[in-house]
Amino acid sequence: MTTRITACLLGASVLLLSSNCFAQNQPALTVEKIMQDPAQWIGTSPSNIYWSDDSRQVFFQWNPEKAKRDSLYWVSARGGQVQKVPAAKRKNSTAPTGIFNLQKTLRVYERGGDLYLLNVKKGEVRQITKTVEREYAPAFTFDEKDITFLRDGNLYTWNLTNGQVSQLTDFRKGRKPSNPDLIKDKQERALREQQVELLQIIQKREEERANLRRQQAELSKNKPKEIYTEDKSVDNIVLAPNRRYITYRLVGRPANSKIAQVPNYITASGYTEDIPTRTKVGAGQATYELALYDVQLDTTYAISFSGLPGIKEQPAYLKQEQKTSAAENRQLMMFGPYYSKDGKNAVLVARSLDNKDRWIMGFDPATRAVKVLDRLHDEAWVNGYGPGEIGWMPNHQQVWFLSEESGYAHLYVLDATTGQKKALTSGNFEVQNVRISADEKYWYFTSNEVHPGEQHFYRMPLTGGKREQITKMTGAHEVTLSPDEKTLAIRYSYTNKPWELYLMPNKPGAKPEQITQSTTQEFNAYPWREPEVISYKAADGADVYARLYKPAKSAGSGPAVIFVHGAGYLQNAHKWWSSYFREYMFHNLLVDKGYTVLDIDYRGSAGYGRDWRTGIYRHMGGKDLSDHVDGAKLLVEKYGVDPKRIGIYGGSYGGFITLMAMFTQPDVFAAGAALRSVTDWAHYNHGYTSNILNEPQTDSLAYTRSSPIYFAEGLKGALLMCHGMVDTNVHFQDIVRLSQRLIELGKDNWELAVYPVEDHGFVEPSSWTDEYKRILKLFETNLNK
Repeated sequence: MTTRITACLLGASVLLLSSNCFAQNQPALTVEKIMQDPAQWIGTSPSNIYWSDDSRQVFFQWNPEKAKRDSLYWVSARGGQVQKVPAAKRKNSTAPTGIFNLQKTLRVYERGGDLYLLNVKKGEVRQITKTVEREYAPAFTFDEKDITFLRDGNLYTWNLTNGQVSQLTDFRKGRKPSNPDLIKDKQERALREQQVELLQIIQKREEERANLRRQQAELSKNKPKEIYTEDKSVDNIVLAPNRRYITYRLVGRPANSKIAQVPNYITASGYTEDIPTRTKVGAGQATYELALYDVQLDTTYAISFSGLPGIKEQPAYLKQEQKTSAAENRQLMMFGPYYSKDGKNAVLVARSLDNKDRWIMGFDPATRAVKVLDRLHDEAWVNGYGPGEIGWMPNHQQVWFLSEESGYAHLYVLDATTGQKKALTSGNFEVQNVRISADEKYWYFTSNEVHPGEQHFYRMPLTGGKREQITKMTGAHEVTLSPDEKTLAIRYSYTNKPWELYLMPNKPGAKPEQITQSTTQEFNAYPWREPEVISYKAADGADVYARLYKPAKSAGSGPAVIFVHGAGYLQNAHKWWSSYFREYMFHNLLVDKGYTVLDIDYRGSAGYGRDWRTGIYRHMGGKDLSDHVDGAKLLVEKYGVDPKRIGIYGGSYGGFITLMAMFTQPDVFAAGAALRSVTDWAHYNHGYTSNILNEPQTDSLAYTRSSPIYFAEGLKGALLMCHGMVDTNVHFQDIVRLSQRLIELGKDNWELAVYPVEDHGFVEPSSWTDEYKRILKLFETNLNK
């Protein structure tokens, strides 16, 4: 058998062996095997891919040696042998990040808290700063004579000719000290005047102090204005192209917000130590103001957004719940301004903190006027497109951005003067990772136009029109384009093939060359399945996509397990290597034991447009759960599954759905494993939860009908709950509260397994092994009888 395995390995043209090699003697999977350290048992895929500035080499992190950590490797742009970068060269190599000047001849970057300037053509590096403080966020000024950077929250410039450093802002925490000459209280002023008149020493010191103030004022003429921010912090500092205006954002943090503490029991000190984590949804949030410093006038101004259309509109749910009050301006978060390359135009982006509106505005720093160019409103919540997903067109008159206005994420251009808008892509697919080509003739982007479960790289004329699909292999392509845009470095994977590095000419239909082989022989020795990506109709007529794993032979009505992916807004019914690779391997093990497995992209999952994304608004555990109930019905009616032998499991959001399934659909699911589960959404974080359920103090109905703890009395089947005790995301308190609820309800068909050293994402192989042995035992005991 050894000879035959070797022959299969040598003759394989793909990373994984076909099942033909092992049809007669397939290696057995065990929980212990699949939950080993992935780096040792599966291998480590290449990551953090970047090009050399001259486009001749590709660098990436990799670990074929199974070391404690990844190392830096490189390969020629022409392909060939992969080589490890020596440690000495790694230490002295330039950072892959940074900002180029317009001609791409210089690149400035931060490394170790200092700034460096690279001459791309000569390959020479010059250290700009060498200080104890950290310098960060470097960029070239509009005229490219200086480099701007931040230090201690203030803006500085470094001159490329003479190396002179100049400070442009002087933000200071606290209140501005009072000037005794400006005392307004009559009684205090009279006493002060009396002291000066009666006592010569006071008169002398007052004259000295006045002279000192005049000297300081004279010396400070060329220094930036002292701007006192009281108890607010400053961020988003932007210098205008003409250098006269500096915009900045003032951030007010709520005082005395209660932070949840997570006890850590396994510590080196031997004492229980608290880990401070976060507030809970509905707690006071940060506030934001945008201000402008006029350097020439040495004056600061607040920028007003009170005239934005819809700024006073209250969300529909408040009207439905009859909780409306006097209309006030909703709180905003502002981004930008983003200046055109010719320096003549600027736009700002603002989002309401309830995330139901996004505005794009023209901005004139001289007058501080804002003009609304586009408003996107969503009664649920606007997707995260905005900062980083907006840029200027080569004509300096239009901005491009991504928006779900049509129901799917598409590319738009918007005239910064007239507000005229045009969609450059359309259809039932999503566009992401947008960039303009170096010659400014094309767009490059990734989309799932071929299939919701595939990711391909496209090129399109800058004015829109025909899209050219450059990548062709079924699966997903994470593309890093070379600086000269002639070659693609592709991190590619397929359903049963982990990510590998490929190189390919930047031409449609070109043949990609595989550069890395990362998986181990032990991993390759098992014929990993290609689950079928299917779709079925939900009760409301929607098309639901899912991964289906079927046993080779069905012996009558068999058992089934439905897996629920976590994260909410995430996709798993796709044709590439899953981030849930342990679960993927576990599903192969289950199928070996005769189970049918269904892995569903339920309502709220990514990749299917706005309506699918927001299908859980104000009711988690509604359509997302019914999609799983409909999936169970499909298994029974089409795939011969015994309706009394269906289990369900998942972690995080998947654990939440499992609890809702076991509590509210007890006749559909006989057993469930809920891992690191949210049990009460009022105890989760604000950023995620408030988008979907609003706030508990204003939308208590949404929280009550969405939280499993309110439905625990419905439990009938066998329930396993697993939770890390130092989970700083979904706190261990969540599962403790539910456990007490089950005890008070007299339920005895449940168990709780705790993991003392694990956070939300488990790390230790022993913990993974223990958890999945319990899950397998749960299903074998209750479903596979």
